Amino acid sequence: MSDTGSEQTEAWTILRMLQWTTDHLKKYGSSSPRLDAEVLFAHARNCQRIDLYAAFNEDPPEAVKAIFRDLVKRRAKGEPVAYLVGKKEFFSLSFLVNNACLIPRNETEHIITECIDRIKKNPPQSPLRIADVCTGSGCIAVTIAKECQRLGFPAELIAIDLSTQALEVAKQNIQLHNVQNSVKALQGDLLDVTPGATPEAIPENSCDFILSNPPYISDEEYLKLDKSVRDYEPKIALVSSPSGLEIIRRLIDQAAAKLKTGGWLIFEHSPMIAQECNSLLLQSKTPTGPWADIRLVKDLAGLARVSIARKP
Repeated sequence: MSDTGSEQTEAWTILRMLQWTTDHLKKYGSSSPRLDAEVLFAHARNCQRIDLYAAFNEDPPEAVKAIFRDLVKRRAKGEPVAYLVGKKEFFSLSFLVNNACLIPRNETEHIITECIDRIKKNPPQSPLRIADVCTGSGCIAVTIAKECQRLGFPAELIAIDLSTQALEVAKQNIQLHNVQNSVKALQGDLLDVTPGATPEAIPENSCDFILSNPPYISDEEYLKLDKSVRDYEPKIALVSSPSGLEIIRRLIDQAAAKLKTGGWLIFEHSPMIAQECNSLLLQSKTPTGPWADIRLVKDLAGLARVSIARKP
């Protein structure tokens, strides 16, 4: 984006800047260069992305151009758009994010859908108790809380994370979406909540649902992830163990004790370990018997992304 030479007579309108940036980001490997350009320019201009379409012929102030140029440089180096603008949409809600937490992804929305479908099929007679394990930005807990409010089902949610920095982001999103009366953010190692935070925060046989997008990437798979993920997103939230199964195995064992009879465990995993997760559930037992209704849910790409099981 230069104003020298033969380009001096042609104004750098919003449309022209978007076109140039789209081509530029495409060269640097962006999978959605036009979308990236529009989101970044809307952020620089402090407007909604849709507002750009009515302002394509505008020659924006130099201050806006300077902000945009800096964002484009950082994006070209691989920094995720969500971190650059400080937010990401998830299930039609906007969530604050920074590099202390994972960026919410569309695949994780399957957890929301599967949970809400089960609530609607079997409307609760008393307030639901739901744990969101490895909450990160809090997107799962907050979205479930908002959906339960919309449907008129009372619910108490606990959002748990080992990272104090991630919990701060989750708390901000809880406040942002005004669900602080139904969602508590607590530090803990999976369902083992830090002693002293809340006495018996999650007693045995107390949860109707345990939901999680835990670390599940194997060491081998991590090396194959996009560089922007490896360089910017928190490794602690991604990598589990050499096999990718260690944390999931612990989650299944803990959930067996914490769920009520008839309660559901719903968790995300890599398609690469989907069958191993299925085997873990088949081999594992709860205090009331083997897991029931075990199944895999495929994402929109047809890949096995979420595992579901019911405590009998």
